[in-house]
Amino acid sequence: MREQFVLPGRVYLCGHSLGPMPRRVPDYLHEELTAWQQLGVAAHFRGCRPWMYYHTFAREPLARLVGALPHEVVAMNGLTTNLHLMLATFYSARAGIVLDTPTFPSDRYALQTHLAYRGRDPQTHLHRIASLDELDDVLASGKVELALLAGVNFLTGAVLDIPRAVALCRKHGVTLGLDLAHAVGNLPLALHDWGVDFAVWCSYKYLNAGPGAVAGAFVHERHARDTSLPRLGGWWGNDPATRFRMHLQPDFVPVPSADAWQLSNPPIFALAPLLASLELFDAVGMKRLRERSLVLTEQFLTQLPDRVTLLSPRSAERRGNMVCLQVPDGADLPARLEAAGVVCDFRPPDVVRAAFCPLYNDEEDIDALIQVLHER
Repeated sequence: MREQFVLPGRVYLCGHSLGPMPRRVPDYLHEELTAWQQLGVAAHFRGCRPWMYYHTFAREPLARLVGALPHEVVAMNGLTTNLHLMLATFYSARAGIVLDTPTFPSDRYALQTHLAYRGRDPQTHLHRIASLDELDDVLASGKVELALLAGVNFLTGAVLDIPRAVALCRKHGVTLGLDLAHAVGNLPLALHDWGVDFAVWCSYKYLNAGPGAVAGAFVHERHARDTSLPRLGGWWGNDPATRFRMHLQPDFVPVPSADAWQLSNPPIFALAPLLASLELFDAVGMKRLRERSLVLTEQFLTQLPDRVTLLSPRSAERRGNMVCLQVPDGADLPARLEAAGVVCDFRPPDVVRAAFCPLYNDEEDIDALIQVLHER
């Protein structure tokens, strides 16, 4: 699908940070700008994609991406906002929270501040683990009620054994939430069948929906159908049959789906790029994308210079699209990458992260980065 994207630079390997723009994004945006111009408020109920239902147009494609039932997913807000909304429902503050390391800073900040807001000391109620073996030990202690784990680690690219994590949490009666920022659009997922309690993700990385794109959330059916759960509500999570009764509808009546965690009406111009990108994922499917990504990453790793150290897992099953490398004497590497037209992620003093996204990356991209890494 390379021709379906506008790629910055000659070689774009930064999809783990910000995906490139699908070519159809301006068309999707123009359609909604035209609807606003010609229909005004009536565009909520008229036009090719009425705004009243706009978030629902992402529902089934997202469900296919994460292995969920359509009513278990919703496109809304940003990842960290969605995490706080999930914590409001699934964390009672009776015990602590466990998270894996290294942790993406925003997740860590969210958990620290949420604990403090709920009257709990983050120093004593936030427990960190480096492996699932450690998770089993911490859960057995009875000190935690919720685990928040990354589906793919943001720094190393390591893939979480999600079915094992689910089994451990169930054994100890602990709720499991996932941060899928680096997993959605990267790996095939089966959130419903695995039995994950909830998950949150962003859409600006592998989903190519643009900077600050509308994020997503998954709530397993056993919770999504339970309208008695505590939550922070807003009018777009209310039953759509009564949503526009306004002053005639004094009480919040959550719709029995993941939609119930919505707060406000969807940002149409921010959702439009997501729809354009999801169209491409639907055209290919995650199974084919994963097969192709394994070919690309394996081809890359077999050509690495001996002096370069792989920081990501070597096992294909434990690695996604992104590989993390340590390059000795890498001070001039950013300049050499820029001169070669290669866009990837350099972290001082000597770490490079590169993602081989099969929707738009190919063997020539691999060769370009390998050539730079072989230079002295």
